[in-house]
Amino acid sequence: MKDKKTINIGVIFAGGVGSRMHSKDTPKQFLKVHDKPIIIHTLEHFEKNADIDAVVIACVSDWIPHLEKLIYQYRIEKVKKIVCGGESGQLSIYNGLCAAEEVAAGKEAIVLIHDGVRPLINSELLSENIRCVKEKGSAVTAGIVKETIVVVDADGRVEQVPSREKSRVAKAPQSFWLNDILSVHRQAMKDGITNSIDSCTLMKQYGRDLFMLDGPYENIKITTPDDFYTMRAILDAKENAQIYGYGEDVK
Repeated sequence: MKDKKTINIGVIFAGGVGSRMHSKDTPKQFLKVHDKPIIIHTLEHFEKNADIDAVVIACVSDWIPHLEKLIYQYRIEKVKKIVCGGESGQLSIYNGLCAAEEVAAGKEAIVLIHDGVRPLINSELLSENIRCVKEKGSAVTAGIVKETIVVVDADGRVEQVPSREKSRVAKAPQSFWLNDILSVHRQAMKDGITNSIDSCTLMKQYGRDLFMLDGPYENIKITTPDDFYTMRAILDAKENAQIYGYGEDVK
């Protein structure tokens, strides 16, 4: 997977303040699960993956000193730059991409854009994203749809019922050649677009081909209290599996 001519950079978005989490004083990415901040759970996947060369983070500005302390405490050595988040998710990602451009220093680069509060990924998924970009030019991690999806109009009338077999939920990482995603971001800003919901939406808006890559169903974004407790339950289950073993009866 490694290519000396290509540098693979994780671009982590940690600019949110957690309004839907109802955590009054602490942004959601810094809440602890299993006595470890959510963002550290996320960063450790990038740290341990041999294909990832560097990581940059766009963080809510007031919490950058705290993040720097956490990175030192947990020995996250691949983080090369931390920059301030922007006024929207799109602008925060753009700031991260500009930091990645500096880290790449003229080398051809692949970026894996990922939410700091999406910690239930795995190393294989990161490597598969890199492989897909090299083969196809983009990789949008997807979630398989388990229920029927409908498209409705403003009055709630069902306009379309897409095939469940062909439907997916776009998740992260969303991965691209750095030059491709940066050029789209810069064009969008010239066109006055500053609040696109995510990178794959922006790329599709400008006519770029996208390729979906199915990821683990548990790859949730920790946005609400329900998500927080779901993450804790999943980590509890994994911890119990290590203790008792898969497929063995607990005595």
